[in-house]
Amino acid sequence: MNLAWYDIVGLIGSALIVASYFLLQSGRLSGTSLPYQLSNIAGSGCLLVSLFGGFNLSVAMLQCTWIAISAYGIARGIFARRALSSQADGKSALH
Repeated sequence: MNLAWYDIVGLIGSALIVASYFLLQSGRLSGTSLPYQLSNIAGSGCLLVSLFGGFNLSVAMLQCTWIAISAYGIARGIFARRALSSQADGKSALH
């Protein structure tokens, strides 16, 4: 079997996505954690790169959607942490 560089990148991407999903299901990662979201983005990005070997529109759309959802999760986590921080600052200012 002859693997091109983009095939290897795709295999790495698949491994990242499957590993992060396993860690989520085993309780070792939270679905809202930054490492989980970044692993999904990196894995999906690798799978997009692997499409240089043979483009597939449905796979490309799936990976772009996966990246967008993960980016949304990161943004949501950032805003939630900021809101908690603002609430904590407000409470400490009152005391």
